[in-house]
Amino acid sequence: MTLLDVVKLPAPILRQKTRPVIHFDGDLQTLIDNMVETMRESNGVGLAAPQIGLPIQLAVIESLPQEDEEGNEIPDSRQLFIVANPEIVWQSRELVDGIEGCLSIPGYVGEVERHESVRVRALDRHGKKVKLKLTGWTARIFQHEIDHLNGVLFIDRLTAPEHLWTDEEFEKIQEEARKRREAKEVMG
Repeated sequence: MTLLDVVKLPAPILRQKTRPVIHFDGDLQTLIDNMVETMRESNGVGLAAPQIGLPIQLAVIESLPQEDEEGNEIPDSRQLFIVANPEIVWQSRELVDGIEGCLSIPGYVGEVERHESVRVRALDRHGKKVKLKLTGWTARIFQHEIDHLNGVLFIDRLTAPEHLWTDEEFEKIQEEARKRREAKEVMG
């Protein structure tokens, strides 16, 4: 497998709408495998084709692992999704705020409001129709990656302009919040 270069902002392709995947041939299968490998090596949970310089409707997404009672990752509990031509066909009314980052905007995170649940219609890696019901973090990742296919980035959906932080700033905010919680627990 080959690691692919991840395109970074301000590359114009990140703002382009993509075209549907038509051919599910050997070249596409190799591309998918390379995208999965690149996503994992980059410590990402999703990667859309525009992020590797291709204007096609293709994304790879991996759910967070399940954890046991002690909070340890359960091996092989992540679910890998390969979606071509994905379309959100339903979204919940419930919206939730969450922190997102992006391999194409390294060093930054921001607070983004997303639908808690979505239903997605797509084609799998072999061109077979799939329907997915997604909730929570996995639904958030799907919305983020589908946005990429439409030229939309998470920074376009911030809950407020000031809700964009460098990784270091966000780490400091998290540390201060942890200290406040601990002090509150000590106070009773």
